[in-house]
Amino acid sequence: MSIPHLSLQDARHLQLAAQGLLTPRRARATPADLLACIRRMALLQIDTISVVARSPYLVLFSRLGHYDPRWLEQLLADGDLFEYWAHEACFVPREDYRLLRHRMLDPAAMGWKFSAQWLKTHGGEIAQIVERIRQDGPVRAADFERKGDKGNGWWDWKPEKRHLEVLFTAGQLMVRERRNFQRVYDLAERVMPEWNDERDLPSPDLARRDMVRASCRALGLVKTGWVADYYRLKRGKYDALLHQLADEGELLPVRVEGWQHGAFVHASLADELVRAQAGTLKASHTAVLSPFDPLVWDRKRASELFGFDYRIECYTPAPKRQYGYFVLPLLHRGKLVGRMDAKAHRKEGVFEVKSLYLEDGIRVTRTLAQDLGKAIQKLAQWHQTPLVRYGNVPAPLLAQWQEVAR
Repeated sequence: MSIPHLSLQDARHLQLAAQGLLTPRRARATPADLLACIRRMALLQIDTISVVARSPYLVLFSRLGHYDPRWLEQLLADGDLFEYWAHEACFVPREDYRLLRHRMLDPAAMGWKFSAQWLKTHGGEIAQIVERIRQDGPVRAADFERKGDKGNGWWDWKPEKRHLEVLFTAGQLMVRERRNFQRVYDLAERVMPEWNDERDLPSPDLARRDMVRASCRALGLVKTGWVADYYRLKRGKYDALLHQLADEGELLPVRVEGWQHGAFVHASLADELVRAQAGTLKASHTAVLSPFDPLVWDRKRASELFGFDYRIECYTPAPKRQYGYFVLPLLHRGKLVGRMDAKAHRKEGVFEVKSLYLEDGIRVTRTLAQDLGKAIQKLAQWHQTPLVRYGNVPAPLLAQWQEVAR
């Protein structure tokens, strides 16, 4: 059987189809849709920055449209999701606990996320926290009073917060729920009472294989160099495994224009692959994406597939930022056409577009202007900040928006 040849735009469309970003959703979302969306992506990265919606909520909005953010917290509290280090800190479907359990059992391999020295030095205090949770129930870091001066930032945690995080990384504690987005920690055996390591733990090789499989399914279209990043696996050669999955029918080999090495499409997209070859797989969705969206969190993949050079600048010192603090990629009908630095002023009901930059070669058409304008307005409405104010925006784009507003 001949190997299908795809244009670069076809390749983009297939990945967007896998990620739920190819066409806009028509029906109003339900809590079940939220869970299905997370399962489709396999991982939903967590970040606490809230100048617009916190990242996990924004990732879901980009795919589902209007929904109640409390649904995500309820899925966690109901046990449909759990939290752990996957790509980074992520919400993960409960059934995939088995994929990440080996990391909990060998936390020393987790780098800065775990300190064996801290565990050794503070063993008595940590044991007391575990016993307190066992006797009195789940706790937050906020339940422990800071002694001395207030903290100076994320990494200046009070000791009890560090104790809880060490226990979390080691898998002894899990996140039972979130209150005001703060983690509530409980004993792992109470959050996952059905789990038994001796009975349920897969081999490390099988867990790694299944993480690669999940990455391929979530991305839809993959090449060897993209596989490791999704779950932060060790970098290496995954050619043999991808070809094995192709032999088993789980992946479909393809060729993409301009790429020297072959690629693979997940078998769940077989129908979309046929449509791509026939020229009928079209993208019609326009959305504002989170900086931590799985579509763009791998800078190399975003560059190779979309020609989009994207760096998250919120952790970059202000004088060194090129585009802004919390810059949101702009997806328009199969292409990443620009980026926007925005802030939601919730008390004032104002959604501020501080600056908006279009990529080189992007021409401002009526369709582009209308679609971007609607996407920004919908996002503002969802934030309950319906008044949109524009700062540094390309003049042709702003002119079309002002014409519509007249």
